[in-house]
Amino acid sequence: MNGLEAKVYIVGAGPGDPDLITVKGLHILQNADVVLYTDSLVSDQLISRAHPDATVLKSSGMDLQQIVGLMVAHVRQGKSVARIHTGDPAVYGAIFEQMALLKRENIGVEVIPGVSSVFAAAAVLGAELTVPELTQTVILTRAEGRTPVPAKEKLRDLAAHQTTIALFLSATLTKKVVNELLAAGWSEDTPVAVVQKATWPEQKVVRSTLKHLDEEMRQAGIRSHAMILAGWALDPHLHERGEEYRSKLYDPSFTHGYRKGVSGS
Repeated sequence: MNGLEAKVYIVGAGPGDPDLITVKGLHILQNADVVLYTDSLVSDQLISRAHPDATVLKSSGMDLQQIVGLMVAHVRQGKSVARIHTGDPAVYGAIFEQMALLKRENIGVEVIPGVSSVFAAAAVLGAELTVPELTQTVILTRAEGRTPVPAKEKLRDLAAHQTTIALFLSATLTKKVVNELLAAGWSEDTPVAVVQKATWPEQKVVRSTLKHLDEEMRQAGIRSHAMILAGWALDPHLHERGEEYRSKLYDPSFTHGYRKGVSGS
């Protein structure tokens, strides 16, 4: 349909707002012969932009073999398949297992990046996660629940770096999160922000501290589809001390390839 190859396009749909898909992702969605999407996580408003003649399928009730089997069958019929994932497929997108099976079947795959929920949450909060002189590192991880994490990636060990931490898939594990960060030496007063369903109409925001996080999330009824951001870059009053955390990029005395610095008198 309209020039797309007969292969699988794994498309990041973005965090929820249908306008936050990339231009390329939207082009593929609008021109694919088959659209297979995660209906529990991807906006129906976005999927409504698929081509009127496209076959649109929901994947929430399917297992891996069924999903891959459908994609293989359609591609072998000469059709283009848009596999629509929430956020960015590269982060907790479960695309590796699909791609491994598709490649085993000699099915072409192209991945189209999307806006991750971590960056959508930061935008909702008006936060920069890498503030100069405060923190220059963001750790993307999740708390250990029913699915284990590698031994070298325990939250307590990662938190020892005292950087900004973004926690996916951890909204039901806030007590564990708090205990691990405190055990890593974090203060009870460390700012934490939680955004549930960032950019969706039903979006919720909680600003808290480690000490009160679990209780305030309980009161807000947040136990799923939430991004937890922790660290001093999330301090809602940080802007009041903005002059302490200015980057060198716009400093008038800083020389770079496009500007010659001005020496002080």
